[in-house]
Formats: sequence, structure tokens, C-alpha cells
Amino acid sequence: MTAERDLIPLNLCVLTVSDSRTLAEDSSGDYLVQALRDAGHRLADRNLLPDDRYKLRATVSLWIADDNVDGILVTGGTGFTGRDSTPEALLPLLDKEMPGFGELFRAISFDEIGTSTLQSRAFAGLANGTFVFALPGSTSACRTAWEKIIVSQLDARTRPCNLATLRPRLKER
Repeated sequence: MTAERDLIPLNLCVLTVSDSRTLAEDSSGDYLVQALRDAGHRLADRNLLPDDRYKLRATVSLWIADDNVDGILVTGGTGFTGRDSTPEALLPLLDKEMPGFGELFRAISFDEIGTSTLQSRAFAGLANGTFVFALPGSTSACRTAWEKIIVSQLDARTRPCNLATLRPRLKER
């Protein structure tokens, strides 16, 4: 017999990458903020930056250096246009990639948008014990990623395993 697990509220940051939106027009970031709060987590910080790999890297580096930040949700900059640079900015910061996230996201998205899903460079990984999820910029894609993958993996009650309960062991050497 095992005891039921309780929710472990995590401190999450939301970063929107956009050259054309402001915070007032950021429906994807708004969705993620509301979704993480509805799931019982806390918003640690939020920012909106242009698609500039050095600004993205600087902001995410500050967050991953903060021991009070458990995870980062990045929306935007994962496509193929010349300005899309989220993977180039953030992949070098990762200690470990989570290839299954991008693979699963694209598989689920196939049912929603067909072969257009191959244009997504969504990814996830771990940097200094902090989860990093990079999602496309559309609110629909953020909803798919959150509702079908991320919310359950950040919930300690998810069985057989989840990311939330790994937190104490992420910085083991």
C-alpha cells in the first residue's frame, strides 16, 4: 500500500519570444500563466523579448541560475523563419536534452495540424536543475503542449512517474 502524493507547487517562469507582440497582446503567454496557476503552480517571473538569441540566453540564464525557479516555459521562436532563434539560443544552455518531449509534441500535433507539425522545433531539457520547455508561439500549440504533456509531468501525483518528484535529485553528481 502506498500513500497518495500531494501536489508539489513549482515556481515557473514564462518567456514569450516575439518581434511583433507586446505583453498586452500576448495570448500565448497569458494562457500559460493562467494554466500554470490553475494547476497549482506559482508564476516566478514573466518576460517578453524580441527574437534575439543573446537576449533570450541572458534572461533564461538568470532564471536557471536562480535556485527558486523550478521550470521555464518559453513560447515562440521555434519555427523556421530567419528570425526564429529559440533553439539556437537555449539548446547550448541545457545540461540534458529531453528528446521525447519534442517527439511527443509533434506526434500529438500531427492529429491537429497534419504534416505542418514537422516545422516545429519544440524541445525541452534540463539546465542547472531547471526544466526548460520551448514551445511554438501559437496559443493553440501552447495549449496542446500544456494540456497533453506538461501539466501531468509537472504534477507529483502523476503515476508511474513525473518530473516534479525528480526535483530533489536533479543536481546529483
